[in-house]
Amino acid sequence: MARTAQNAKYRGSIHDFPDFDSNQDAEALYTAMKGFGSDKESILELITSRSNRQRQEICQSYKSLYGKDLIADLKYELTGKFERLIVNLMRPLAYCDAKEIKDAISGVGTDEKCLVEILASRTNEQIHQLVAAYKDAYERDLESDIIGDTSGHFQKMLIVLLQGTRESDDVVSEDLVQQDVQDLYEAGELKWGTDEAQFIYILGNRSKQHLRLVFDEYLKTTGKPIEASIRGELSGDFEKLMLAVVKCIRSTPEYFAERLFKAMKGLGTRDNTLIRIMVSRSELDMLDIREIFRTKYEKSLYSMIKNDTSGEYKKALLKLCGGDDDAAGQFFPEAAQVAYQMWELSAVARVELKGTVRAADDFNPDADAKALRKAMKGIGTDEATIIDIITHRSNAQRQQIRQTFKSHFGRDLMADLKSEISGDLARLILGLMMPPAHYDAKQLKKAMEGAGTDEKALIEILATRTNAEIQAINKAYKEDYHKSLEDALSSDTSGHFRRILISLATGNREEGGEDRDQAREDAQEIADTPSGDKTSLETRFMTVLCTRSYPHLRRVFQEFIKMTNYDIEHVIKKEMSGDVKDAFVAIVQSVKNKPLFFADKLYKSMKGAGTDEKTLTRVMISRSEIDLLNVRWEFIEKYDKSLHEAIEGDTSGDFLKALLALCGGED
Repeated sequence: MARTAQNAKYRGSIHDFPDFDSNQDAEALYTAMKGFGSDKESILELITSRSNRQRQEICQSYKSLYGKDLIADLKYELTGKFERLIVNLMRPLAYCDAKEIKDAISGVGTDEKCLVEILASRTNEQIHQLVAAYKDAYERDLESDIIGDTSGHFQKMLIVLLQGTRESDDVVSEDLVQQDVQDLYEAGELKWGTDEAQFIYILGNRSKQHLRLVFDEYLKTTGKPIEASIRGELSGDFEKLMLAVVKCIRSTPEYFAERLFKAMKGLGTRDNTLIRIMVSRSELDMLDIREIFRTKYEKSLYSMIKNDTSGEYKKALLKLCGGDDDAAGQFFPEAAQVAYQMWELSAVARVELKGTVRAADDFNPDADAKALRKAMKGIGTDEATIIDIITHRSNAQRQQIRQTFKSHFGRDLMADLKSEISGDLARLILGLMMPPAHYDAKQLKKAMEGAGTDEKALIEILATRTNAEIQAINKAYKEDYHKSLEDALSSDTSGHFRRILISLATGNREEGGEDRDQAREDAQEIADTPSGDKTSLETRFMTVLCTRSYPHLRRVFQEFIKMTNYDIEHVIKKEMSGDVKDAFVAIVQSVKNKPLFFADKLYKSMKGAGTDEKTLTRVMISRSEIDLLNVRWEFIEKYDKSLHEAIEGDTSGDFLKALLALCGGED
């Protein structure tokens, strides 16, 4: 659906200028550069308001009128990043790409990221034009130059991409899809070492549509996304190139949204990357990139450019961006469909959820109980043994150890652990020793006791647990605190937020599949609420979001986009505020992709100064036997670093060791 819309309509931010007159524009640019100093404002306004085709006509007219080269004059008059941006805009796209690649392989060292970005993302036709432009501009063979500057499997894949012979999307063979899945699996996961040639051949030549099906089938067959296998089997620049190819196959606009975000996040700006992407995508898919950027990073591309750049350079980039998606009324219908495709048509609905902690083979509760007793007996404590045993047993096995410990020694294992370990490690180990429902009940109790309420913890637990988990939590809460969870929530929260939490705490969400007719009615029910009628909007959202099954809600979200051209998450963020907004957003994100929701929670618990150890501990414990492996995959995919690496950089000591054991590996 989104693909059709994308093909049918122009998705660039720069259009042909109406009533275009190349001679008039050439004169205006000549005037702007004549005399002492130059009128940079006029130059940027004119050049960013013309399409690339029109700019080529202006260059021709400039030479005819003044016998001078316009690009040479612009280079002379302008400086720095602004000059690089304007000059790039004046070149045809193929020549712009050729110049970027020439710069990437000239001099000492190679800019591999530039090579990866261009060759992984261009179509067959764009590649052919690039090769011809390189030959024309530098009288050199691009393939020979790349061979001379790169090596190994990285070089081989670049050369394959440089042929521009990727198959068209017209024909997809189901038999060939299955064969490619098997070949990739045997070349990587099932092989001692890796047969890189198979990865190069399949990812370098098959059509995009074919490869999307291969990726889906690969996930079903192996239980892990193709990206996880690439990270596990390949390395270095070759790994980065193959991941870029996969990302472009899945969604080229999403790939560029991610590249733009990384170019501007943190200290300093990668201006060459920013310029290259803004120029090259301005007449192709900038509107889609903008919408995905806002959906993925919760801020507009426009606002990030505005905060990260300055002067005429900033003004020109903002013109290429074409609009601020955070401004009132800004939204692009086809891009909403693209945003929806990011998760609705992804493998998340079909992926097998896997934890990182499994039942230990040859489990012996008697031996474990004795080992734990020994680790805590006498002077000092053997934390390493405690961590090793408890993080490598399933929760059911831990309960057996507790029982055996009491039978053997007449002692309460939990009490002994409390007296021997402390701080963050104690919270983690004691949490692991509790049955999941009792652990969640305790976290809810802690979130509501004392001064103030930890609303984020309440939302995280109640918005993400299944009916069975919620019902078990209710039972555990009553058993442990002699009060119903509903009564506790009623006395500690208020208003719509209280109603939402109590609705979630009943554990009565429908469990069937989707009902398309009902989904349309549900979407219409929400869509019909007048903007500004906050009370009615919150009530209608609660009626649908807190009661319908996850598969049904996915369909509701799709129907809502069809009716309104808005992603439901965007509407919630725009129309609501405070805890109500946070609760609804958590439900929506959980429906869309629960492992990604928890990956975000983990990332936010560790980013910036200080660590939110409570959230970090709670998520690692609660997801360790459910979907922590999936959370790991989502974490590295979104944040470009592994969960293992993030934990290593943000925690220390025995707490770090226990968390890494739960994490279960480095991606």
